[in-house]
Amino acid sequence: MLGLKLPTDPRWVNIVEKNIEEILTDHAYCEQKAASTAISLIVSFPEYTELVKEMTALVKEEMGHFKMVHDRIINNGWVLGRDRKDEYVIQLTTFFPKGGSRTTQLVHRLLYAALIEARSCERFRLLSEQLEDKELAEFYRKLMISEANHYTMFLSFAREYGDRKEVDQKWQDLLDFEAQIMKDLGKKETIHG
Repeated sequence: MLGLKLPTDPRWVNIVEKNIEEILTDHAYCEQKAASTAISLIVSFPEYTELVKEMTALVKEEMGHFKMVHDRIINNGWVLGRDRKDEYVIQLTTFFPKGGSRTTQLVHRLLYAALIEARSCERFRLLSEQLEDKELAEFYRKLMISEANHYTMFLSFAREYGDRKEVDQKWQDLLDFEAQIMKDLGKKETIHG
């Protein structure tokens, strides 16, 4: 369903289980960054009324997820650690050239967002199926469903606002690029890395 060309090595979950505090901190910041992305799309493309409506709802949802993750951190007696660079996102967002028409820029940003959500969904599925902590596994199962919905929403908007054939080709090319990035990642207790 997600179209990812290189699945995450299931052993990544073993890395995560050794440091749940780190994955939760990284996850909290991923949710905050997702909300920031939605806000940025509103600010950059206010003329797209349906997009603005959906991004407004997404900001609220992502900040709700941030709170849920933060609450888990607090309930474990931890504090939210510092944000760190997301190497996955940094590398991914180099794929499309800068510039172009506003529509092209929008489509590229939507495709990046769709892929980030798809990879998060895939990672959450692994956590939901393999974590020994069944309560945390169920937590990730619920979030996996949200990520899948976000992925399809971003991809649908890209296809609606851009030329469908061109967007689909860009999507496939981006998926190929992402698979190359993933060959060097999956060795850290981070959502994408």
